[in-house]
Amino acid sequence: MVLLIVVITVIVFILVDFALRIYFQRRQELKLRKEREQALDIGLKLDFSEEAKTLKRVEVKEPKARILAVDDESIILDSFRKILVVAGYSIDTVEKGREALGLILKNDYDFVFTDLKMPEMDGLEVTKAVKHLRPDIDVIVITGYASIDTAVETMKFGAMDYVQKPFTEDELIAFFNKSLLKRRDRIERQMKPTVRLITPAIKESGSQREFNVPAGVFVSQNHTWLNVELNGTARVGIDDFVRKTIGKIDAVELPKLNAEIKKGELLFSIKRDSNTFDITSPISGKVSLINTEHIEHPELIALSSFELSWMCCIEPSNLSEELHSLKIGVDSLNWYKAEIEKYNEIVKKVEKERLQAAPSGKADDQAKKQEYDEKLLKEFASAFLLR
Repeated sequence: MVLLIVVITVIVFILVDFALRIYFQRRQELKLRKEREQALDIGLKLDFSEEAKTLKRVEVKEPKARILAVDDESIILDSFRKILVVAGYSIDTVEKGREALGLILKNDYDFVFTDLKMPEMDGLEVTKAVKHLRPDIDVIVITGYASIDTAVETMKFGAMDYVQKPFTEDELIAFFNKSLLKRRDRIERQMKPTVRLITPAIKESGSQREFNVPAGVFVSQNHTWLNVELNGTARVGIDDFVRKTIGKIDAVELPKLNAEIKKGELLFSIKRDSNTFDITSPISGKVSLINTEHIEHPELIALSSFELSWMCCIEPSNLSEELHSLKIGVDSLNWYKAEIEKYNEIVKKVEKERLQAAPSGKADDQAKKQEYDEKLLKEFASAFLLR
């Protein structure tokens, strides 16, 4: 009876706690929405004509992004402001393309959202000018069905994407949230990768542009790491460079227990989509242990800490001689920096090839991106794993 009362008490406590969390979350959301609606009301009463004659500006606290919208129809701009401000975006709106160009030179925007069909300066001209003056700003074009071909053409000149009207409020918010993720991903890709030496006082970095190298761990030229344990066994895994470059892993093929492996022979394989990456052994010896957790949950390899990403353990047969070919400490850091530069050159080459292939539509553009990713993975495997 006492146990039943305890169980019921715990369940009631959990339910009450959950209900309170939902209640306070909704209260916070309503408060935030009210603040944004007030900002919308205030912003529309302010005069910004000294910057641009048709400029209307609404700023919110901690915006998801800053947007400049250009459209010759004021009713469209009214809709943008009401929808996007409540969704958490700060927004400036103007009715002329030339006014937009003056603003981008003085303000830091994340996006320029431009209508395609406008007098004096149309969306294609706005796109060209924005990408010339401020290539860091992402341009999105709004178009009707009859102008899709022209909208696609803007992508040749640097537009991130286009959205077709008419669209609902939910569709517009979902589109912008997706565009924001694409922008963040692009910015992170452009950041110069760095190497981070992990010690007991320095935690691992989860950034895709920062590669962790634990102190005291040996690294092979094919980007496997090797940690010699106190009993003389060597624990082997793929390094952060491989994990973060390949990303999601669909499956692994590990060696058989007690298998005799020579240095340079196939040790294990990892798979992503239709790609298989064969990883050779950094040392010779007998496989004494395999990480069966990776067989059941390969997707966790990319999410695990460095130490948990090990694939197998090897009882070395010629460790004293073979360690000379591995890197450790400062030597490994300098080597990683050179490897990163080499990878950046490969990325630039493949990206250039992708941009030279003009997009012919959204479906084709997605196919081109997938083809680009596949090519980049193959180039990566050829340059860094087949050693």
